[in-house]
Amino acid sequence: MVNIQSKSWVVQKYGGTSVGKFLDTITSSIVPGYLERHNVAIVCSARSGISKSKGTTNLLLDAIRLATSNASDTAAFGQVVDVIKEEHIQAAREAIPPGRDTEEILADLELAIRKDCEQLRAFLRASQTLGELSDRAQDKILAVGETLSCRIMTGSLLSKGISASTVILDDIVQEAYGQEHQQLSRAFKKNPSQFLSGLLGAIENRISNCRGMVPVITGFFGSMPDSLVHNVGRGYSDLCAAMCAATLNASCLEIWKEVDGIFTADPRKIKTARLLATVTSEEAAELTYYGSEVIHPLTMNQIDNTCIPLRLKNVMNPGGNGTLVFPSEISLTPTNRDGPGSLLDPQVGLSKKEIPSLKSSTFMYNNGYYGTTTSKYRRTPTALTYKPTTILNIRSNGTSSPQTLIGRVADIMQTHDITIDLVSSSLQTLSIAVNTTKEDSLENAVAELTEHGSVKVSKSMAIVSVIGHKMKNKIGVAAEIFTALAGARVNIDLISQGASEINISFVVKEEDAVLAMEVVHTNVMHIPLHSEQENHFMKGPWLY
Repeated sequence: MVNIQSKSWVVQKYGGTSVGKFLDTITSSIVPGYLERHNVAIVCSARSGISKSKGTTNLLLDAIRLATSNASDTAAFGQVVDVIKEEHIQAAREAIPPGRDTEEILADLELAIRKDCEQLRAFLRASQTLGELSDRAQDKILAVGETLSCRIMTGSLLSKGISASTVILDDIVQEAYGQEHQQLSRAFKKNPSQFLSGLLGAIENRISNCRGMVPVITGFFGSMPDSLVHNVGRGYSDLCAAMCAATLNASCLEIWKEVDGIFTADPRKIKTARLLATVTSEEAAELTYYGSEVIHPLTMNQIDNTCIPLRLKNVMNPGGNGTLVFPSEISLTPTNRDGPGSLLDPQVGLSKKEIPSLKSSTFMYNNGYYGTTTSKYRRTPTALTYKPTTILNIRSNGTSSPQTLIGRVADIMQTHDITIDLVSSSLQTLSIAVNTTKEDSLENAVAELTEHGSVKVSKSMAIVSVIGHKMKNKIGVAAEIFTALAGARVNIDLISQGASEINISFVVKEEDAVLAMEVVHTNVMHIPLHSEQENHFMKGPWLY
């Protein structure tokens, strides 16, 4: 493993908005503060624009679309490249203050940005000539966004006297596994976590070349079989940061956003939502899947496999504790250490031997976890979230058994790239909640489903998910949820409860989703309304 002096490693991942709007805070305050006690590795996403749709990654996707859809017009994608270049040169000039000591740093940075953009232009021109774009070429193009972001971060650190070096990971898959596309694709589909763990050696080689400097690492890694965006999705930089943390045997992985951490509900919709001091990785993964933008599920797998705690932090509130995400399953032997101590210090990481004892510490108890070391649970649900959905009710025409109908429906959904979130079935009827943004795909799928029976489509629905680690240890939690909803006259169209009882989900009309969340938040999670808070000070696990 990479080792610099005797300090522990902390890996910090910064999203595109943080890099775009709060770069000076990061390089003037946050990173220097950590370097006093830790080695720091930084992972960057591509810079965001005024809106997410104008961010660098979306601009690169626009350039790809223009280059591959019009064989005669080079000006269209060229204009997009010019926009990317000018935005990053302007950002570089804002990041590095003018002066005799910084003049060379800025000149080198501008030159690197121009070279990267000219290489991008050449890639796009070649793609236009061929009339197609391979998965590997697409990854090379999209990686430019993270490369430019990292170059500006590195330049800003250098201008403040901090030695730093950009680390580009756009070809580590080929370094680790070779060039054979079909074999890579099969290996990833068979076991994604194992495939990704095989990249750690290549990451270590790149970071080792920094030789005592702060590594500033591209959140985009590749070239992945069938493209990184297709296989992993847009949360790939979180995953890359987790792999870097595993490579460095880091004491903590930090993901910096523009919010204080994970809340009991979306505070933009539920005004009484409370910041959670800690959740398990299993809870965080469920919250992400069912609508909250928390952390990529494969990131959760990495921290579970390596027992590295993850802390969500707010770049606008660096001194805040954020939310600490613990690995769900701990296989190490607990120690006798009791009491959180330095855990409340937002800059202190944890050694792996400390994690099991924290599962039985007063810190976990004070944050709502109960039970033995090996069987922790919350007395109330941890959090709730919701996401829009469409319900398909398929009534069988009698030509297929229930088992066959379920299989055929699943095959049709897979063919049209439609995700099934929830399922409820009876002898003749199958109800599914589906997730797709493509109306034509849904229409085509429904047309195929009519061969197996009548289909009713209900749009403008919402899945509300109540998440809590091992909620089955609290008897009657489901009854409590649905009794509260009935009392508020909220109609439920579909119910699904996981075998582990970490997740109880139900479907309501989208217009009733916020009301349903408020009812559960107040009556099941026992977090009072504003009017009640004004009259009664209530102590609970959401107060830190």
